[in-house]
Amino acid sequence: MKKVFLEGAISPEFIADSIAKHQGKHSIGAHNIFLGQVRGDEVNGKKVESIDFTCYEEMANEKLHEIREAAFEKFDLTCLHIYHSLGNVKVGGICIFVFVSAPRRKQVYEATEWLVNQVKTEVPIFGKEIFENEESQWKENS
Repeated sequence: MKKVFLEGAISPEFIADSIAKHQGKHSIGAHNIFLGQVRGDEVNGKKVESIDFTCYEEMANEKLHEIREAAFEKFDLTCLHIYHSLGNVKVGGICIFVFVSAPRRKQVYEATEWLVNQVKTEVPIFGKEIFENEESQWKENS
């Protein structure tokens, strides 16, 4: 099982390195990447400063494995990577990185959207919004 959860924000270097590792795979004709970034929302007059992500890792990994298997059955993919932050990610930080590769572009677009929606709705990952006044509340996915 690939490591999905990374502590803190996902760095641009990690993303670039992931892309570089695929240059030797010559059956790939298209990549698509989705990057989710922490927004500086304002909730009831309070500004979000960061999100603290937690999950029940064993259950989340099981669900992610099911989603991966379903994606390979549903779409003609060569590679598929999902990474998600755990711990505190400040506004502007990348908290989810979905990277899909296939022989043709049509598949990567469809697969990426499907995957992001599956992760958001099916995987038990929870985000607590931390406000500048240090108050917090659980975030609702939209």
